[in-house]
Amino acid sequence: MLIDSHCHLDFPDFAEELDDVVARARAAGVGRMVTICTRFRKFDQVKAVAERFGDVYCSVGTHPHNAGAEPDVPAADYIAAAAHPKVVAIGEAGLDYHYDKAPRDLQAQSFRTQIEAARETGLPLVIHSREAEADTAAILRDEMGKGRFDAILHCFSSRAELAHAGIELGLYVSFSGILTFKRSEELREIAAALPADRLLVETDAPYLAPVPYRGKRNEPSYVVETAKILAETRGVSTDEIARQTTENVFRLFSKMPAPAETATA
Repeated sequence: MLIDSHCHLDFPDFAEELDDVVARARAAGVGRMVTICTRFRKFDQVKAVAERFGDVYCSVGTHPHNAGAEPDVPAADYIAAAAHPKVVAIGEAGLDYHYDKAPRDLQAQSFRTQIEAARETGLPLVIHSREAEADTAAILRDEMGKGRFDAILHCFSSRAELAHAGIELGLYVSFSGILTFKRSEELREIAAALPADRLLVETDAPYLAPVPYRGKRNEPSYVVETAKILAETRGVSTDEIARQTTENVFRLFSKMPAPAETATA
């Protein structure tokens, strides 16, 4: 079994064929999908998708792009929403200096607020970091000093320094279809060197479809292609990557129940 640890099934890209998208994922051996919230004020839409499918879970949070539109969401609101049984994570939160769609101070404020929510709920924080490695690491180190929390560097495409900083702090690192791209040699080198018990795979669907689907709309079934390249990169079998990353997901997203056969394996 594989798990798509990060997708966006509430996005309009999937509206007309969501049942088929989920069915194709199941047929490909994807046993769980985590659909990620990007706007707290649209959490009901994310939650509705998770409630619709037994094998889909979700997060609650505010993406850094939307930090300017949602600057006043208190940690208490994320915490209250996280009580829902299908919510297994907080975020995605973080810093994006590539697009700068929100003021950087508000991105940092939202990031820290959601770290507080993760710490209080015991749920892992899903971290988005793009061209903001130093500030991301600095905030994580500062906040970890205030109290431990679990987190994942999602859709990792940064330099090795951030990956190693995350590992030092006890975080997980997730790889998307970017890992399969021809020019991602440096990223594959990072993936080969990280501890096996800290690795996850994801699609970030509908974005970043892996080879051989690059340029098309991404979907959870395609996580299989990223897992194949991660296995090749690390010199292990695809079955071993599936086993290890699935085990890692259930350790990190501990609120998400494992299938009986996985739980007893």
